[in-house]
Amino acid sequence: MGFAAPESVTVVAVVGTGVIGGGWAAHFLRMGYDVVAFDPGPQAEERLTALVDNAWPTLERLGLAAGASRDRLRFTGSLDEAVSGAGFVQESTPENLDAKVRVLADIDAAAPPGVVVASSTSGFAMTDMQSGCRTPDRFVVGHPFNPPYLIPLVEVVGGKATSAAAVDWADRFYRVAGKVSLKMDRELPGFIGNRLQEALWREALHMVAAGEATVDQLDASIAYGPGLRWALMGPCLTFHLAGGPGGMSHMLDHFGPALLEPWTRLQAPPLTPSLRDQMVSGCAAEAAGRSIEQLERERDDFLVDLLLLLERHAERWGRA
Repeated sequence: MGFAAPESVTVVAVVGTGVIGGGWAAHFLRMGYDVVAFDPGPQAEERLTALVDNAWPTLERLGLAAGASRDRLRFTGSLDEAVSGAGFVQESTPENLDAKVRVLADIDAAAPPGVVVASSTSGFAMTDMQSGCRTPDRFVVGHPFNPPYLIPLVEVVGGKATSAAAVDWADRFYRVAGKVSLKMDRELPGFIGNRLQEALWREALHMVAAGEATVDQLDASIAYGPGLRWALMGPCLTFHLAGGPGGMSHMLDHFGPALLEPWTRLQAPPLTPSLRDQMVSGCAAEAAGRSIEQLERERDDFLVDLLLLLERHAERWGRA
C-alpha cells in the first residue's frame, strides 16, 4: 500500500474526543490542520468545544501555526463521515480491547486506502487491536502523554501485521505535526514512558500504604528534586553526571551494589480502602480547594513556560 507524503496531509480525523482525543484535536488545530471529530458519547461535541476553548489561550501563547483556527474543527454524527476524507486518523476511544478491535475494524472499512491510522492506546499491543482489520498493515500505535496539546512526546510502534513503511510514515507525520516522535523498535506492554512512570507510581503507593510518606511529600520530592533534571536529561544522562568525571562507568561500578538493596517494591501494593482514601484525601489537600479546571490551567501555564525554556536549550541537546 502506498502512502502520500506526510507533508501533504491537511485533514485529520479524531475518533473519540475525551481528555486524550480532545487534546489531540486541540493540538492538530494549533498546527493548522482541519480536524473532523467523532464521538458517540452524550454531549461529546459540547465537551470537545469546551476543551478546545479552554486550551486555546495557552496554545496562542505557545505559538500557532499559519492558518491555525478553532473554526477548522468540525464535529460529525458518524464515524464514516469523520474518516472518509481524512489524510490521517487518530483513534482515542476508551481502553477496552474488544471495543478497540471493533472500532479499528470500522475505521479500516471507512478510511480511504493508503491512510495511516494511529491508536492512542496507553497499553494495548497493536498486534491485538488490528486483528479485525482487512488492511492491518496501515495501523500503528501513536501513544501520547496528557495533555497531548502540550506534552510533545508520542511513542510510535506497529504490530506484527503493520508495515515498516506505515511506522516510518507515522513517525515522520508526527514530527511534521510538531510532536517529538519516539519510534520504538518492538512492541512492549505499556510502551516506554508508561513503564517508567508506572514503576514510580507503584513505589509511591507503597510508601503511602506503609505510612512512610504522605501524598504531598511524594509530589514535592519529584517536583523539586529529580523531576527538574529529568525535564532536560532524563534518568540515564542524569546518572551519567552522578558518576562525576568517570560518568556512567564510574556510577555503575561505584553505586551498582546499591541496586541489590531492597529500596524499591515494583509489585503494586493492594489497593485497600484505606490506601484509596489516603490518596484521595492527600490529593484534595494538595489541591487546596482548586477545581480540576483550575489545576489544569495552572499546569498548562507552567508547561508552556517550561516548553519555551526547553526550546532555548533543545539544539545543544540534539532535540531541535
